[in-house]
Amino acid sequence: MATPHINAPEGSIAKIVLMPGDPLRAKYIADNFLTDVKLVNDVRGMTAYTGKYKGKEISVFPHGMGIPSCGIYFYELFKFYGVEKIIRIGTCGSNNRDVKILDVLLANSAYTLSTFPKLFDGTEDHEFAASVDINNKLIEAANENNIPIKAGKILTSDVFDVYVEDHDKFLRNFPDYESFIGVEMESAGLFYLAKLLNKEAACVLTVVDSHYDDRIVTSEDRQTSLNQMITVALEGALKL
Repeated sequence: MATPHINAPEGSIAKIVLMPGDPLRAKYIADNFLTDVKLVNDVRGMTAYTGKYKGKEISVFPHGMGIPSCGIYFYELFKFYGVEKIIRIGTCGSNNRDVKILDVLLANSAYTLSTFPKLFDGTEDHEFAASVDINNKLIEAANENNIPIKAGKILTSDVFDVYVEDHDKFLRNFPDYESFIGVEMESAGLFYLAKLLNKEAACVLTVVDSHYDDRIVTSEDRQTSLNQMITVALEGALKL
């Protein structure tokens, strides 16, 4: 059924959906990793595709930036389109000395100070867990493809922290901030809605900036790391 933000025909979206933030990245995945691809949504330029990866039906649907944007798509896909599992694939920064640019990360949980969960149903919780089952499959896929992956807690922020002038002051807003392996803007919203709607969700990330590393990464190295992240997500989806 169509929603105010999705015009995909009923039955055109797979039960497992990979979700990058950028519509162009969704198109890149559809063009380079899937077969028998069909465009299933184009509302507001959020071009989504359904195709097959090694014979398994997979959809790729962009979600935009920040919980208010992505929360709309996560909710509508789970609630109205029968999606059972969402794997977010995105980029992130890091404030952890042990996490390097171009590392591939797996979120065990995500912590946020966003008011989204409280406004949605009154919950006072700030930390939300990923699906253990999906994460186990993603780790298996990473190991089988010789792709190093680091798992841990992710910080989901309502602001793009690169622009924050007093970064130490920003981090002190969060308990045990040194434990976060990555910082992004969406995962807590995904995990919260999955829990609320009795669905499953996971998040794989590529580190593209670090508070401790100002080196310039070549476009080739960046694309290689992004391809590794995409491979982990797709190969993990095959196991679900």
